[in-house]
Amino acid sequence: MPVHLVDHPLVHDALVSLRDKHTNSEHFRRAARRISVLLAAEAMRTLPASDITVDTPLGPAPGRRVAPDVVVVPVLRAGLGMLNAVLELVPHARVGHIGLQRDEMTAVASHYYSKLPASLDASWVIVIDPMLATGGSAVAALDVLRRAGAKRVRIVCIVAAPEGIALVERHHPDVIIYTPVVDRGLNEQKFIVPGLGDFGDRLYGTV
Repeated sequence: MPVHLVDHPLVHDALVSLRDKHTNSEHFRRAARRISVLLAAEAMRTLPASDITVDTPLGPAPGRRVAPDVVVVPVLRAGLGMLNAVLELVPHARVGHIGLQRDEMTAVASHYYSKLPASLDASWVIVIDPMLATGGSAVAALDVLRRAGAKRVRIVCIVAAPEGIALVERHHPDVIIYTPVVDRGLNEQKFIVPGLGDFGDRLYGTV
């Protein structure tokens, strides 16, 4: 299955705050940060780790250190609202950016910017984009990453629609989507229903 549903109670507690139309931008940002940390932790649960030994004040102790190179790629602009939370978990991660603009009339995503780290073929790439609606932006971002050499890619989103999941599965069946919820579907304007509104507008107070 291309979807991994994250059922942690704290994830769903934060999701309720994000959905609530009465949540202001300040509290929306806090909830977005909380849920992003938890979702990213789940998406990186299977990262390879190397056995090491460290010296504590009282002697040596065995442990494990995350081994692979991790690259976090927010899809602009809404994905930036998740970035700092993910970097709290992997502060050594490299960061790329992909800019996609969705046409409000056609819902088609156009690619206007990308800046990616080198050597993605050896990296674990985590794409962060809060809303997986039509799937057009996700597929466009994955296409950019594939052309740049990325092989191991996962998507972390806060709300997904069946239409978006189906499109990602059709074009990139090896990519796993991490999300707490798959909503009913899309309305005529291609917004997720019930969703949580426009994530970027609510995050940045541009509603």
